[in-house]
Order: sequence, then structure tokens, then C-alpha cells
Amino acid sequence: MSALQGIRVLDLSRVLAGPWCSQILADLGAEVIKVERPQVGDDTRTWGPPWMPNMAGESSGESAYYQSTNRNKSSVAINISTSQGQALLHKLVKDADVLIENYKVGSLKKYHLDYDSLSKINPRLVYCSITGYGQNGPRASEPGYDFVLQGLSGLMSITGEAERLGGEAQKVGVAVTDIQTGLYATVAIQAALWARQQSQRGQYIDIALFDVQLAALANQSMNYLTTGIAPQRMGNKHPNIVPYQTFTAKDKQFIIACGNDGQFAALCHAIGLEELAQHPDYVRNQDRVKHREQLISLLTTHFLQHDAQYWVKAIHAVKVPVGLVNNIAEALCDPQVTHRDMLVDIPHPLNPEFKMLGSPMKLSETPVEYHCAPPRLGQDTKAVLAQYCDDQELRQLRRDGVIGLLEDDQC
Repeated sequence: MSALQGIRVLDLSRVLAGPWCSQILADLGAEVIKVERPQVGDDTRTWGPPWMPNMAGESSGESAYYQSTNRNKSSVAINISTSQGQALLHKLVKDADVLIENYKVGSLKKYHLDYDSLSKINPRLVYCSITGYGQNGPRASEPGYDFVLQGLSGLMSITGEAERLGGEAQKVGVAVTDIQTGLYATVAIQAALWARQQSQRGQYIDIALFDVQLAALANQSMNYLTTGIAPQRMGNKHPNIVPYQTFTAKDKQFIIACGNDGQFAALCHAIGLEELAQHPDYVRNQDRVKHREQLISLLTTHFLQHDAQYWVKAIHAVKVPVGLVNNIAEALCDPQVTHRDMLVDIPHPLNPEFKMLGSPMKLSETPVEYHCAPPRLGQDTKAVLAQYCDDQELRQLRRDGVIGLLEDDQC
């Protein structure tokens, strides 16, 4: 039995934040029906190259981006701008527990797919709206894109090398605001489902990328609220802890994350700089922060004597957090990846050797299962809608351009 077995999710979202949320729910056992535009589908289907190769090693036309966030789902192609398409969604909503959408504020009202309309059909529906700025406020009507939100939220102001070193504000190398929003949405949906156990009613969830990224600034925002001084970019340095950053060895970079005074003393002994552990400027973290520049200068020169692996081995031996700076290829070759089942084989209709990253959620009694690869556009339209329409109705809906079908519509 899966953790969310018996929960049906209608996913009207596209791109990343919403699909990331629904993929987590699907991994946990929910039935997720991805509702897409016929012939077009999720925007990310065309966000390539790279494209997943087919059995012949050629481009399949399925983007790697889309593949990253849509496993364990069904794809139903419905044109929601038509009255027939809306009627189909109303039928599906009757049996749904959750609906996820990331349309602009108010956009779904004209299609009678807003919360007020659908909660009348199904009062138990948990309806989650994901937008850039939320359902109200002066920015509510603006479109929300991860890159823009990373800038507006202040995240980019603390990401990148220091301005005095010529560094510019940088976005994070993955759409972290979208990912975090998907995670927050997942938590909120499960909380609403639990609340429904007592109230027997669903509810409306308003999740904004801007709100999420502001909340996720965590200690950095509290540093500002405490001091009145906006944190600045510090590259890979930590604003409150020293040494807690990258260093360059003879061959490549590595990381030291020294979290307390005891670890600092152990670090000094491990690297052959015992005298630093007793130096009055460095004994306490607050002193090391004050004298950051001179300490880091000493360490930087010292670490150029050996390769990164030499230092990592020596520092690891005294249980101070340390690690290499890997590229993604190197990271995925780490034996821990295999041991933790973080690369999984999920045969795809176009590529039987399809691989993707696995779920990090390890549940002892209701483990994540991988039922199917990310679906082709409309591959499950017939199978899902056959519960509500006969073959003649489906053929007519297809002729009218209301739905899209594939010959092989099995997940």
C-alpha cells in the first residue's frame, strides 16, 4: 500500500512548481491525472535540447526538462477553453481529491474552473493555486517566473562573489524558487487533506513563489531584521560562521563547513596548523568572524600545498564536515547514489533504458514506487475519459478538437 493510495489529483499546472508538487504526490501513491492542451501540452515538452534519445539513439522529441518532473502521472489532453472540455473537467472533479493549477490570477474563472465553481461540484476538493505573487496585493496580476522572483526576493543579492571583488548578482543554477514552491505546495495539500478528515470539507490553498522565496531566505532575512543591514554577496563564504566556505587545493576546490569551536580546533590539528587553534583571534567563532580575512588568507595559502583529496581525507578523519566540489557527472558516480537508489530505471515507450533521478523520500512501510515514466502527450486520454464517456462520445470530442488521443494510451 502506498502512503497516498486512493487520492486522486487533477494537475492543471505546467512548467515546474506545480508539476514538481504533483510528481511528489504521485511518488507517494496518489493517482495524478495531468491535464494538458491537445497538440501542445506542457510548455516544457518543447524546452530542448537536450532531448531524451529513443531506442535508435536519436532524438525522441521528448525534452529532458519535461522528463525531470512528470513521472508516475497520466496525461489527458483536454481543451479547457471549450464548453465540452469544461464539462469533462467538471465530471473529473466529482471524483477528485485535489486540483493543482498555476494559471494567472482569475484566468480559470471564465472557464468555470475556479475554486468557487468547482467546490460547489465537490465540497471535499482541495484546490491549490500556484502563482508568482499570490491571489491579492499590488503584484497579483503579474506573471511569475523563477528567475525574476530570485531577483525580486533578494536571493540573487546574496548569491555570487562579493561586489568589491567585481562579482555580480547570480541566480541559483537550478530553478530553486519553483522547486521550493512545489515542496511548500505539497506540504499544504497534505495538511488540507488531513484537515478534511475532521471537517469533511476541502479548502483553497494560495501559494506564491514570491512568498516562498522570501520565507526561504531564513537566517539571511533574520540577519537583516536583527541588524537593519541588508546582507551582501559573499561568494561561498558563510555570513555567521568561519571557516565555512570553499578552498582551492592544487587541483580543484573543496569545502570545509566548520560549525563550532571544537571542530575548528580539530581542523587545525588535522591540517598541521595547530598554533591557530590557540590563537586568541581564532579560538571562538565570533572572533574568527571578526578576523575572517587574515584567517582565510592563511588557510588559502596553506591548502595550495596538496591535492583536494589529500585534504578531504585528512579533515574527514577528525570528523569535521568536508567534501569535494563535484560536477553533476562526478556527483552521480558517487557510490552513495547507488546505495540510496537515487538513479532509477523506468522503461519509457520510446526508450526502454530510460533513467532518471529517484525520490529522496525513504518510507519504511509505504515506500515510493515508480509505476511509469513521464507520459507522452494525451496517452491516457481514452483510458481516463472512458470512465465518463462512451466510444462514440470520445470520437466526436476528438473530431471537435476537444480532446487529444494516442493510439497507445496505457501508462
